[in-house]
Amino acid sequence: MPPQIRVQSRHTAREKIERKNPGAAIIDVTSRGPEPWVRFSPFFPLGELPVPFSPGRVGASVEGIWQGLKVFESADVDLEVMARTTMRRLKRTVRRYGRCLGHRRGVDGESLLGYVEARHAIYVPTYRWALDNRLQDEVAALEAIARERPVVLLDYETNCDVDDPRKPLSHAGLVAAYIRERLAAAA
Repeated sequence: MPPQIRVQSRHTAREKIERKNPGAAIIDVTSRGPEPWVRFSPFFPLGELPVPFSPGRVGASVEGIWQGLKVFESADVDLEVMARTTMRRLKRTVRRYGRCLGHRRGVDGESLLGYVEARHAIYVPTYRWALDNRLQDEVAALEAIARERPVVLLDYETNCDVDDPRKPLSHAGLVAAYIRERLAAAA
């Protein structure tokens, strides 16, 4: 039987989650989660993450790279955001910079990617690289739990569909898919 790994909103009452998922391990993978699970947060500064389409360039966090490659009406790529090693002041907003025009295809790239295209070309590969190269101990621990009982991953976002632009993407959904894929491959 495939492992049960679900994504739930961190805002849902814990009692309700427990009632709907009896016996499940409830793990908060947000920036407010406990160690070691907080490391799954895209805001966590894992360090030395390759910036897509930018040979030799690295960023401190997945979110820093994602936000740093955003291009606005009044602001282009932000290398400082990419290098930031705190989990604060990473978001770059339309309120401050004007309309978002897209994500630059690399630090020195000439083309801009649309939102869903950027998810596929920047966010997902960067997060996957982090899972493959910076989070293997945490992945192994999560796999061990998932082999024993159902798992509920808490995230602020619950949209697990990379192609659905109506809501922000859940990084917990990427973690769940990754763990399912690894467990299936090992079976």
